[in-house]
Amino acid sequence: MNNSDPRADARAVRSILVVAHAHRAETVDAAERVVTALRAAGAQPVLAADDSEDVIAVRPSFADIAILGRNVAVADIELAIVLGGDGTILRAAELVRDGTAPVLGINMGHVGFLAEIERDDMDDAVRRVVERDYDVEERLALQVRVKDTADSVIYETWALNEATVEKASRERMLEVVIEIDGRPLSTFGCDGVVVSTPTGSTAYNFSAGGPVIWPTVEAIAVVPLSAHALFAEPLVVGPEHSVAIEVLEHTNGTGILWCDGRRSHDLPPGARVVVRRSDRPVRLARFHPAQFTDRLVRKFRLPVEGWRGPAAITAALPLTPTMPAAPSATRAPAARPAGEVAP
Repeated sequence: MNNSDPRADARAVRSILVVAHAHRAETVDAAERVVTALRAAGAQPVLAADDSEDVIAVRPSFADIAILGRNVAVADIELAIVLGGDGTILRAAELVRDGTAPVLGINMGHVGFLAEIERDDMDDAVRRVVERDYDVEERLALQVRVKDTADSVIYETWALNEATVEKASRERMLEVVIEIDGRPLSTFGCDGVVVSTPTGSTAYNFSAGGPVIWPTVEAIAVVPLSAHALFAEPLVVGPEHSVAIEVLEHTNGTGILWCDGRRSHDLPPGARVVVRRSDRPVRLARFHPAQFTDRLVRKFRLPVEGWRGPAAITAALPLTPTMPAAPSATRAPAARPAGEVAP
């Protein structure tokens, strides 16, 4: 008689989400390598429902892979391996938002600022995932609510990079008022306003002329877009503050809210967008305690020729000092022997 608990057996299966799409042959090839390696290690690869049909169409061998939300619940996903650029990583963060799985980005795109490694290191990355040889870094996320003129919440979402209020009509300008902690700051006409996290400071915020914020700094940036005002400079506020953008009722145009360029909601005159820190951060898997400065230089190809460094001056300081672990980083659980069930 078998007295084993089938739920315990289900928990013993290590489910790894593989996020990739079928639009690029090299991405599908990479996904196949990842799936093969995971299976060889006894883990269960899982595909997102939106990806499965397209991927299976070009690679029929994927037909028996489990589907997220159909065969495997998001709460059972241990980690998400993402093959793509920043847009794909943002999509993966959305897929695992209701769970606790960290996201590991393998850059298959161009800049790939959120990605942890490049495609050449993919095989080693999968090995380290299997061995749980990675750290988990928690990134500040935003809670975003849209309220109507009666102050009722009519839409709610979140953002890892930014929440942006933009004009919906190209020929119209938005009239908005910026509010911090329930107090009005300034009214002006503009093309929009970007409210960014440190993670998103190198994305839309960066393109709009906002500040680059180190990931270890917990802050929220507010950057007006093409504002017609004397005081419309980028602002940086602490994570405990609330930022609101009201689309004035007498404005000539309508607005639209975009979060991470993925989720949107129309904003009629009188709509109010309230942005504050989410109580649920986004978790990123990290292998290398690399300096953020080095990431900026590498991803944006910044010129550093002529730099001597502190060692040339003092002959004592190392060229690349070891960076201490970020306070928010946690270690992945150690790998368990085969057959051992997680507590």
